[in-house]
Amino acid sequence: MKYNLISGGMLANKKSQIMFGVGALSAVASYLVGDTDIFIMCQTIFTLVGMYFIHKSDKTNKGK
Repeated sequence: MKYNLISGGMLANKKSQIMFGVGALSAVASYLVGDTDIFIMCQTIFTLVGMYFIHKSDKTNKGK
């Protein structure tokens, strides 16, 4: 099986998961460094989770 870098390779359909992971990691890192407090970190993560589930439900409804 050959993976093409231009078409995304093995991460082709994983954009929303990658963006959620990077966003959550950024929120946690910002808290650990001291730039934000725990409430802002939780708010950011909850917003990312909501956006992920909206995106996921939108993808499943397109097939109907």
